[in-house]
Amino acid sequence: MEFINQYNLASLEDTTVSLLTAFILGGAIGLERQFRQRTAGLRTNVLVALGASIFVDIANRLHSHEGAVHVLAYVVSGIGFLGAGVMMREEGNIRGLNTAATLWGSAAVGAAAGADLIFEAMIGTFFILMANTLLRPVVNGINKKPIDMSKSEVTATINIVAEKTYQKLIMSNLLKLLNEIQYPIDDLDINAFGDHDIEIEAKMIATSMNNKQLDHVIEEMLKNEYVRQAFWTPSTSE
Repeated sequence: MEFINQYNLASLEDTTVSLLTAFILGGAIGLERQFRQRTAGLRTNVLVALGASIFVDIANRLHSHEGAVHVLAYVVSGIGFLGAGVMMREEGNIRGLNTAATLWGSAAVGAAAGADLIFEAMIGTFFILMANTLLRPVVNGINKKPIDMSKSEVTATINIVAEKTYQKLIMSNLLKLLNEIQYPIDDLDINAFGDHDIEIEAKMIATSMNNKQLDHVIEEMLKNEYVRQAFWTPSTSE
């Protein structure tokens, strides 16, 4: 039986240390994700770290370091498919990028453990946890600040609700005002709004914008008695 010939107590002890390290460190990363109720939590991160560790450990044993390097390349590319699976598009926004990046980090930690780089795996885990915890208040603080339209690349959307019979006139006035401030339209939708009104949604091409200029467009449109509502909203282009 070939498995008997492959038996090596020292190698098994080495594998056990590698997998135990991957289990513990992957669990540390996963706990932080689990507490925040992310898609990929404790078990997912542990399994990713263990899987990467097992592959690299096997390659290390069968083909030495050269084989492990080849397997590492496949782990790096293969984990991308798993990361893509946890990303979702929701109301025009992409969610799960941080979770996917964390899974990628878990795979790296597991691969390091499988290659017997235990201390490197521990250091990697430390920095992954710091990125997910210490940087969070910084990100939240930046996100709470109002968008500086003159410095950020944003997409502005203008919504106008008006009487259906004045559709052509409204479009003409809107295009004229936008041409004056040189804001080109990227997409335009016109939908029924009740029995007698329509809603015009004009999405601008992503660029640096001036709040006052867009406010002026809205003010001018609201001067028309056939316009029921008019407003604009910014959103980041990424």
